[in-house]
Amino acid sequence: MNDNQIADVWLLFKEYIDKKILDTVADRYVELLADYGVNDATLEMATGHDEILDKSIEYYLDETSDEEEGFEEDNWDADSESDED
Repeated sequence: MNDNQIADVWLLFKEYIDKKILDTVADRYVELLADYGVNDATLEMATGHDEILDKSIEYYLDETSDEEEGFEEDNWDADSESDED
């Protein structure tokens, strides 16, 4: 799925979703896209079409970058511990 398709699908269904839950639905939509293999670069390119979708994408990208930083720190700690032996 490319960035234009991501935005098109969101905009198509957005008008039928209760406005009170749009943020939650957008979050789940972005998580679903990621689960199905849409990469971070494609998600980032999908921004700029809708403010609500943009917020969900930005939140997801921030969360995944935080997880990657934690993974790198864990690996660094494990490497430094093995050097001490």
